[in-house]
Amino acid sequence: MSDERQRRPPEDDVPPAASPGEGDAKGFSRRAFLKGAGVTVSAGAIVTGGLLDAAAAAATPSSGAVAGPGPVAVTLKINGQSHSLQLEPRVTLLDALRDHLDITGAKKVCDRATCGACTVLLDGKAAYACTVLAIAAQHHEITTIEGLAAEGELSPVSAAFVEHDAQQCGFCTPGFVMAVTAFLKQNPNPSYEQVTAGLGGNLCRCGTYMGVREAALDAARRMAGRA
Repeated sequence: MSDERQRRPPEDDVPPAASPGEGDAKGFSRRAFLKGAGVTVSAGAIVTGGLLDAAAAAATPSSGAVAGPGPVAVTLKINGQSHSLQLEPRVTLLDALRDHLDITGAKKVCDRATCGACTVLLDGKAAYACTVLAIAAQHHEITTIEGLAAEGELSPVSAAFVEHDAQQCGFCTPGFVMAVTAFLKQNPNPSYEQVTAGLGGNLCRCGTYMGVREAALDAARRMAGRA
């Protein structure tokens, strides 16, 4: 190694070490920074904890009553009829329909809000029943595919699905029928492209998308009296 690389700088070239609490020309020191950072973190934890406590207090009813973890009284209005149940708060609307009321039109396939096979209507809007807690569905109008067949007569959407052979295995069909029903309420005269985009939340593993889209367009014509 060369003498140049081994040589240490003269003592006069080495900056003096900062004394405790002493900063540089701008009033900054490493010790002060670490001390200040520790206070900031501690204060942040205190503030965060206070906010969480306040939020928890606000979410708790003034009476101090908390739902669960055991079964609680739940009333669901499904297809125009009220059903009184005893359910744990964690039970989803889909499980309440299938396991507690034997209303099995909505299918449990992915159970992850991905496929749309469990689609129902909440106040006329499409919703995945696997993502809605039954206790949260109270005071809402719930419609399943069973509710579309008034007195055994197929709805225009269901009839169009039969006419266009828009099903194969059938697991996705109820969800698609409900999704189309909700979609046509908001878009009574859609184009093919709008139908394709509007039904993007439902999957068909058999690949009957063309039949589903044609059924949606046919149902729109029937509902508008153009068929």
